[in-house]
Amino acid sequence: MPTPSFGSPVVPPSADDAPTIVHMASEYSPFARSGGLAEAVMGLANSQAKGGATVVVFLPLYRTVRDVAPDLAPLGRPISIDLGFKREEVRFFREVHPAAGPKVVFVDIPEYFNRPGLYGEGGSDYVDNARRFALFSRAVLDAIPRLIAGPILLHAHDWHTSLALMFMRTYSGLRERYRKTPTVLSVHNAGYQGHFPTSQLNDCGIPPEVYNFRHLEWYNRINFLKGGLTFADMVVTVSPNHATELRTPGGGFGLQEVFVWLGDRFTGIINGIDQRVWNPETDDQLTANYNLDDANTNKAKCKAALQRSFGLPQKRRTPLFGMTSRMVKQKGLDVILNSHLVWNLDAQFVFLGQGERKYESALLQLASMRPRNVGVQLDFTDRLEHRLMAGADIFLMPSEYEPCGLTQMRAQRYGALVVGRRVGGIADTVDDDVTGFLFDEYNAGSMDWAMSRALARFADKDAWDPRMRVAMQRDFGWERAGERYAEVYRRATAIANAR
Repeated sequence: MPTPSFGSPVVPPSADDAPTIVHMASEYSPFARSGGLAEAVMGLANSQAKGGATVVVFLPLYRTVRDVAPDLAPLGRPISIDLGFKREEVRFFREVHPAAGPKVVFVDIPEYFNRPGLYGEGGSDYVDNARRFALFSRAVLDAIPRLIAGPILLHAHDWHTSLALMFMRTYSGLRERYRKTPTVLSVHNAGYQGHFPTSQLNDCGIPPEVYNFRHLEWYNRINFLKGGLTFADMVVTVSPNHATELRTPGGGFGLQEVFVWLGDRFTGIINGIDQRVWNPETDDQLTANYNLDDANTNKAKCKAALQRSFGLPQKRRTPLFGMTSRMVKQKGLDVILNSHLVWNLDAQFVFLGQGERKYESALLQLASMRPRNVGVQLDFTDRLEHRLMAGADIFLMPSEYEPCGLTQMRAQRYGALVVGRRVGGIADTVDDDVTGFLFDEYNAGSMDWAMSRALARFADKDAWDPRMRVAMQRDFGWERAGERYAEVYRRATAIANAR
């Protein structure tokens, strides 16, 4: 029950005793974002709240939070957390004027989270990331009974919050408190698992008995994600195809045996997008709005505006390829930079996003050598991303792996067909030669062949327009994903009740 000294709970007792859905995440849009995780958690939480559920999201109080929400109100008095051999003071805040929807609780541990970056600076991770996120997970578990009255369902996201599931099942006080609490772990990107040296065991409050090959040990290192997988009631990844890939030696990132061991407690659910935000008919970021009836006319205006802003010739029938992502190996930058067509084709290419310095430099060099064909913008903005979706004819997604991907969904809604590798969520959301052009092998030749197929269709207006119209009508809303998550929650609840 909430302690009287902590103040009024964020969630008061419920008349129907329905569980509160509690999300724990290291990112949540718009407060803290480095990639798709922030938007995915926000989209799911919002859809659940719109469906009538009570939803609370716990997020570290990063420095970036105050850029978006400068006015925060404290939630009761600070609490003390003992983790390892050190005691930490933790405070909790909420927005003074929160928007409708999920309630967001910010976990304030200034020594660990009041920093310029979320996970690191200058291309290097913070050396204390293990303790940072272990402490965040531990603090949330202590705060929940103080802030939320009644039962909860705990939904953790990625390695950063995986230790919460271990704490719940191994610490005596927490084990009793959360014995009947259902738990779900979402794996958004299994390529990032939280590997740390064994010297971090005490700092993270990890009991030695769970540092074993069944739980947190992985090749003589601590593996946060593996621990979360082995203690969760249900596990979800972000597309059905990726769930299959994670069970294979080539796609499981070393954890394929754990994913296989989970059996039917592991499933894949494709993410959604907010189709009110990503709607070319109402998008106020665009030069001209358009729908199925005037797509050719007004999308052409958006294309011309994009060409002007990047200093490219305004040619309506010249194919324009777009790409917006983190510029890292996973997103296929090696494939793009080795592409014969990218270097020689009489087409236009616009790249948006930051990433590894070697890829940024290579793209800038490409633009300097082909100034009439290539534009590069490293400073990402939401406005420019929307305008790129509307102005591009074709979107490039030659990913090495792509658990879900949101870009291919947005692009189709804006009438830009996708040239993408048949992996993860791309395979689940793009239909070959219908709403895009897929390839299998991770090399430049395979991508060039898919680009050639796209160019052949683009050159034939009678072939291109019907495909563009089909793409614009695709339904990528959260509603269907919400129904599948509800089923996962029911199964997790049944497991918890039988515990």
